[in-house]
Amino acid sequence: MITEFTPFASSIGGTMIGGAAILLMATHGRIAGISGIAVRMFPPFIDHDAIGRIVFIIGVIVSSIVYAAVTGAWAPMSIIGGTSLLIAAGLLVGFGSVWGNGCTSGHGICGLSRLSFRSVVAVATFMTTAIVTAFITHHLM
Repeated sequence: MITEFTPFASSIGGTMIGGAAILLMATHGRIAGISGIAVRMFPPFIDHDAIGRIVFIIGVIVSSIVYAAVTGAWAPMSIIGGTSLLIAAGLLVGFGSVWGNGCTSGHGICGLSRLSFRSVVAVATFMTTAIVTAFITHHLM
């Protein structure tokens, strides 16, 4: 699959993600890590910030609908693999997020911008794993 080079759209998207991360840190003192926000939507974490977390997750989901409304088409997506592979991948990503105490958005966007050494190690680990996995699945299997 060939990916188009879209510097303008990517810059706008990156700016929006960065702005949302800054806004969440400035208003709530929280890092915009999707896994941390999602897991705190369930007990025992129900508190006065629960509505904000729910709205954040709804925004993540609704963004694809907004994209389709603006462009007139759904974002192109290709999933290669069956249901069992997707379940295994989801469990591995979930385990990695818990084990690494954060996800790609928390470590990659917020952690690196704060120069967190733990986030540098986490990003280096998941990027290396992703590169090796992509190489194995695309060239050796």
